[in-house]
Amino acid sequence: MAMADQGDSTGSGDGPVPRHVAVIMDGSGRWARKRLMPRVAGHRSGVGNVRSLVEACGEKGVEALTLFAFSTENWRRPATEVGALMELFMEALQREVNRLDENNVRLRIIGDRSGLSDALAERITAGEEQTRNNTGLNLNIAANYGGRWDLATAARRLAERARAGELDPEAITPERLGSELALADLPEPDLFIRTGGEQRISNFVLWQLAYTELYFTDTLWPDFDRDAFETALESFRGRQRRFGKTGEQVGR
Repeated sequence: MAMADQGDSTGSGDGPVPRHVAVIMDGSGRWARKRLMPRVAGHRSGVGNVRSLVEACGEKGVEALTLFAFSTENWRRPATEVGALMELFMEALQREVNRLDENNVRLRIIGDRSGLSDALAERITAGEEQTRNNTGLNLNIAANYGGRWDLATAARRLAERARAGELDPEAITPERLGSELALADLPEPDLFIRTGGEQRISNFVLWQLAYTELYFTDTLWPDFDRDAFETALESFRGRQRRFGKTGEQVGR
């Protein structure tokens, strides 16, 4: 996929679209409870919504889509729900990888795989390998991921190199640290979306969201359809992205 200036891609003549969209898919459990269904039914419904968003991003020309599927803090949920989520993740990988491959989507899972079952870790590796050479949308799924974990892991790598004499501590700049983070090879998110009404970033790609435009919606994740996504994109188009400059400078 051709690279464009940050936040200046265009899709279907609708105006600028973000190169990279990051999403916290919140509200699936509440969606289910409102319908007197078990929470896992909401999560299962949300999986279908992922497919719709992936398709929409591909059509719009978005280069990367990063979805927060399971955080390092989510282990605190009831064991039955955690188990159901892991089973659902496995099912989704088994069912969707071929579809992603056929549509030239590259799949990557970011997070601490040591906390996942061997079977799930193997399925993740197989899915990534199958789609590794695809050149369309980069689909990143954050599983057992936390922004603080990401930063600590990057810092530990640099510290190990410094201890081994391979790296001068003075050479550890923000840019060098950023190069060790998950998704370092992709543009930082231009647009962050959180569904479900909460207005926080919940330890999601903390470093990478430094200059990201934030969009919060009360819509619960299973109800976040293409029209809702278009509303988020319309909000993005109306933002002036200054990156430390004045509005007058950017407007020139």
